[in-house]
Amino acid sequence: MLDISRLAVMAALLGVALSCLFHTPAQAQSEAIPAWLQKHVGTGDGQIAPVVLERARALYAQKRASGEVRNPCYLAKDATRPSTTSSGQPGRRFYIICEGRRSFRAVSSGYGNGRKLQAANFSNGRQCAKNFSNAEGSKLTTGGSYVTAESRTSFKGYYSKSGQSVPFYRTFLLFDGEGDTSNARERAIGGHRAMFLKWQCRLRKPDSPHADAEGYVPYGRLVDYTSGRSNGCTTWSADATQEILKLTEGNPTTLYIYPESGDISAVANTVRAGASIARAGLYWNEACLKAIGAPKFWPKRKLQPVINRWRKSLPKREPLVLPVCK
Repeated sequence: MLDISRLAVMAALLGVALSCLFHTPAQAQSEAIPAWLQKHVGTGDGQIAPVVLERARALYAQKRASGEVRNPCYLAKDATRPSTTSSGQPGRRFYIICEGRRSFRAVSSGYGNGRKLQAANFSNGRQCAKNFSNAEGSKLTTGGSYVTAESRTSFKGYYSKSGQSVPFYRTFLLFDGEGDTSNARERAIGGHRAMFLKWQCRLRKPDSPHADAEGYVPYGRLVDYTSGRSNGCTTWSADATQEILKLTEGNPTTLYIYPESGDISAVANTVRAGASIARAGLYWNEACLKAIGAPKFWPKRKLQPVINRWRKSLPKREPLVLPVCK
């Protein structure tokens, strides 16, 4: 008779097989990986894991064949990788791949930090992501298929630069998803620079086009969180943001984010069974898997009610009024 551990592993493998069978991008057969790109495939720093590249290429091939995208480049992300390398540098887990140009670039990127609620703790640490979800308000990353959409630039406030008060604008690249990621717009999921303006006070600036009725604008200091956590969006460094926005402006392309819900469940089941994920044909970054123990996907149907009840329980507060800058 089969023991429980072997049954668990077999169930995990069956789940992966079914996921692959019905995984839309996998239906599109992409060409063999060229030799120059093969050099970038692997699990080391700056490399892309085989399964991430295979799925990213399949998604891109499918969308190119359907005419949905014509961009010569495509994007991918591996959210199982750590935020920093052993040398303390930002971990590179986002990929910009242009096969026609023989161009491959790996850059840092953030992942969703989640929340720690009394009813459920689905928060992530600074180094590795354990929790994933497609619930609105979860502040978590959802793996799967996306296509980049339009970008929107918004004013965030003023900050000090070279002794002058200057405005800070941040451009947000929207993503459209499918399957688990189909509510990307509802969740306001997209990509932007890993920087925000932490408001401190109201600055008197009546000549500003952003001034309120009393002539004030929000003022604060810039906070750079490159390679750290986000509110569920994909975040990049300044130079990577510039490159990606230029690449996708008016020219959408595909973005594949690993892991998907099926991958997470398969890895978690295999780990709980005490088996090797590599032998089971699964992938997760080794260092992060050791750090988190086992990953968890929180489906929207289960987590959304928890978040909604928490929101309703919050006491009503008066709108925040910043003090006037001195």
